[in-house]
Amino acid sequence: MTKRIRYHFMGIVQGVGFRPFVFRTALQCGLTGFVQNTIDGVIAEVQGSDSALKEFFLYINNNAPPLSEITGQACSEINTLDESDFKILESRSRGDLDAYSPPDSATCENCLQELFDPNDRRFRYPFINCTNCGPRLTIVNELPYDRDRTAMACFPLCPTCKKEYNTPSDRRFHAEPNACPVCGPRVRLIDASGNECLFDDPVEEAIHTLKQGLIIAIKGLGGFHLAVDAGNDAAVQRLRERKCREEKPLAIMVRNLNTAREIVETGIQEERLLASPQRPIVLLTKKNTGFISEFIAPHMNRLGVMLAYTPLQHLLLENDFTALVMTSANRTDEPICTGNREAVKRLQGIADFFLVHNRDILVRCDDSIAMVASGKPRLMRRARGFVPCPIMLTQHHPSVLALGPHLKSAVCIIKDNQAFLSPHIGDMETPQARDFFHENIKLLKKITDCSPGIVACDLHPGYYSTSVANSMQDVTVVRIQHHHAHIASCMAENGIKGKVIGLAMDGTGFGADGTIWGGEFLIADEVDFIRAGHIRQFKLPGSEAAIREPWRIGAGLLRDSYGDEWQTIATRLPLALHSQDYAVVEKMLTANINSPVCSSLGRLFDGVAAIIGIRAKVNFEGQAAMELEAVADSSDVSALPFKIDDYENTLSLNYIPSIKELTTQRLKGAPPPALAASFHAMLICSFIEMTVRIRSASGLNRVVLSGGCFQNRLLLEGCIEGLMKADFNVYSHHLVPTNDGGISLGQALVAASHFPFQ
Repeated sequence: MTKRIRYHFMGIVQGVGFRPFVFRTALQCGLTGFVQNTIDGVIAEVQGSDSALKEFFLYINNNAPPLSEITGQACSEINTLDESDFKILESRSRGDLDAYSPPDSATCENCLQELFDPNDRRFRYPFINCTNCGPRLTIVNELPYDRDRTAMACFPLCPTCKKEYNTPSDRRFHAEPNACPVCGPRVRLIDASGNECLFDDPVEEAIHTLKQGLIIAIKGLGGFHLAVDAGNDAAVQRLRERKCREEKPLAIMVRNLNTAREIVETGIQEERLLASPQRPIVLLTKKNTGFISEFIAPHMNRLGVMLAYTPLQHLLLENDFTALVMTSANRTDEPICTGNREAVKRLQGIADFFLVHNRDILVRCDDSIAMVASGKPRLMRRARGFVPCPIMLTQHHPSVLALGPHLKSAVCIIKDNQAFLSPHIGDMETPQARDFFHENIKLLKKITDCSPGIVACDLHPGYYSTSVANSMQDVTVVRIQHHHAHIASCMAENGIKGKVIGLAMDGTGFGADGTIWGGEFLIADEVDFIRAGHIRQFKLPGSEAAIREPWRIGAGLLRDSYGDEWQTIATRLPLALHSQDYAVVEKMLTANINSPVCSSLGRLFDGVAAIIGIRAKVNFEGQAAMELEAVADSSDVSALPFKIDDYENTLSLNYIPSIKELTTQRLKGAPPPALAASFHAMLICSFIEMTVRIRSASGLNRVVLSGGCFQNRLLLEGCIEGLMKADFNVYSHHLVPTNDGGISLGQALVAASHFPFQ
């Protein structure tokens, strides 16, 4: 008996070879009908015998193209038609948007073989791609994802490429960025003034320029990189000086896994992550091999490494370099450059040359960053390769736009049961960053075809995102406490509902009582929270200055611990370099002048790093804490002492016994690595004990870990292991960053949960 079934596939089903896959499957199963791109996904009508239809359904769901992701599907039986073949119809652009652009993907192995094959017509062509790889989101103008709606619209296909594009059995069938040297984009090398340098092979000349120790801005998928030879100390230092990036680690790019293994320690999970189609920067433990400059990640035990992910990058790394520094091409707190003229203007005085091309970048998208902890890949910056894949939620919600925090910003839109996060925006300190923020709001609205009437923002009244929310017309604004949003974000990506014990550990967040929070133990659900405990409050003498100069925090911790004797003790510690300022700090703390109180774990890390001599001043946010983790020798250490105080049913983690013991041991000559490890051990033990006490009072057994301090692998792995041994169900981040880059997801969930879904 012949039947006809109509399928509607939603998700990443455009630009990934899904239609030719359906076409070939239908032919193999002996079916007639058609497949078609629409604005709401892919429609397929298939007609044939019952057994052939069942075979088709199973094969489609079990063997979909590697870059596709079916997030939803519907089917219904319809009337049969008199037809004899199966067709691919032209795209239809009306309807409700339920499909979205796929993320950009690294060059596949088939294209790489062709790239280096002298007999292939695309030999050494820097824009080689197929349906299984290449640019996607970053070249999209609008959906459905067809060539005339991308940055490739201005490159008419030559006859040979057009034949590939129109042949269903070809690997490049409807590969929208398909091109070749005859009809596609081209590379140029230009100087610092924007003048073209005429060479037969601009890529070879760029390699020669890098070998000379010069800095080149290279146009990639989602923006420009600043590149230098990673083995050249002078070049790396010159890049740091010009970019005003004194010590913050730089990422490096290598050609393949074999090279990565020579530079860093890798395991199975790390190598899978490195070689994945997303190609994030992966944080890995350094080897002392001497292959790369010590100035790339000074004072750190880990290094950010990524594999080449575009044909141009593979050509640059083919034979000449162990690694290239590949850092975002921008100035401090500005977004990555995307346009050729924009790059020449904004990078004036930084780049010596520019390796550019004439394919426009339509969506700005930085590199993603990840690490592996407790056996799982964990995103620390979510951008290229992962955006715009949605986070699937457990239920349908009203549409919400969440504007995120002030630092490490990203925005989010919830539509039905999917949450879409923007690419990483960064810190919103400059006009350029704020323009990028609005650019991403427009991007998400376009991707989702949605303009929500509910807008979520942070509780902090001084954030730029808060002022934007307040300025919006005809919307309902919901203000979400920072640490509640952290916990809700982790709940959303793990698909859990109801009350949990939430450990939200970070640097700064505006508390519900108007003070600075950052070491919080919450009882929370997706609607509300109570503060069950926190790290004992301490003062930040100098406020913002204390964040830049951790010795101030260390001085305050010593004063809390030793009272009037603190200055005498401090003069015997590494803080003595700043003894001339002790009287000023004492006056500030005594009179409570510009010394806000906080419960921040991030600031506690800073103060401890200063006391034991790791870092008195920082050159970038989080530096002291990162170096404290890097130096920690975790072999057979005991935890520092601590107390847990109870004030009217709110627990307080009292660190003063730890500070006293730490100081005593340091004065006796104990080395910083042992002290750093003991401090980490204290945090893990105290967090577990605090959580056990909260369980005893609340009966809750689910624990959620979130906040930027859980980027610290020692802390994260120690807490997960200890809490699981104490019979807790533990949830942590892996799909979105545990830092503020994941905040907008939590904001969106909390705001949506205040309104019933209609």
